Amino acid sequence: MSYAVKNLNEGDRELIAFRIGNQEFCVNIMSVREIRGWTPATAMPHSPAYMLGVINLRGAVLPIIDLSARLGMKPADPTARHVIIVAQVRRKVVGLLVDAVSDILTVTDETIQPTPEISSELERQFARGILAIDKRMICLIELESLFPETESEAA
Repeated sequence: MSYAVKNLNEGDRELIAFRIGNQEFCVNIMSVREIRGWTPATAMPHSPAYMLGVINLRGAVLPIIDLSARLGMKPADPTARHVIIVAQVRRKVVGLLVDAVSDILTVTDETIQPTPEISSELERQFARGILAIDKRMICLIELESLFPETESEAA
């Protein structure tokens, strides 16, 4: 998948929107290295329940994370229709399994509304805001908070 790079105005940011079930989420496009089709993963013993396993990505071992399970939703049952978003999270590269990539959004900070106070603690921990665009509610996810650097940060 290839996208044209746009000239952004000061304060604009680009986000990749994707679906998990019937919900839409987005992440900063600067974290995304590529989008690829589903490849069956080799399971790793004693890994977290949300980690599907690893794949070989051009000679590098890439951990595949079921983003649905990581967000506390129903775990995915991967099919050929699923996609993997290869993303850089701090110094690590991970594959995020999602149902489909839906859009590239250009937004300003003013477009991003705060996460509602009534949302769960888990949701507030990962969500950095909500975008209301064209009758769609899209949750902005902060990848760094999904994958803490140390176990003490995860606690």
